[in-house]
Amino acid sequence: MNIALWIAQALLSLAFLYSGGRKLMPYENYEAYVKALKTSPAPPELAKFIGSVEILGGIGVVLPMALHVAPALSTWAALGLATIMLLAIGFHLRSREPIYAQLSLFLIAAFVVVGRLLNLE
Repeated sequence: MNIALWIAQALLSLAFLYSGGRKLMPYENYEAYVKALKTSPAPPELAKFIGSVEILGGIGVVLPMALHVAPALSTWAALGLATIMLLAIGFHLRSREPIYAQLSLFLIAAFVVVGRLLNLE
């Protein structure tokens, strides 16, 4: 189970570091990227905020546990990422867009939260 949780944490970290990095690009680049995916871009200030939080969450879901420094923070980071994905699902449903990626990331983050709460090391 621990290996599955580490794999899930690594996937979350990579996905959110990438996604957050895309949102922190110059807004015109982010907007063009999102429109190419046929989804709605977030407003500039919101995109920067979400991008920053996603990068911090991507780091936080792995680093504290890997360094054995306050490992419970990794669980809290996964909970934060799950919350972000719930909000993203609402945003994309409101725009009548597919939510497959957001739902997948939510389920992975929820798996990490539950798994780490039951087996916190």
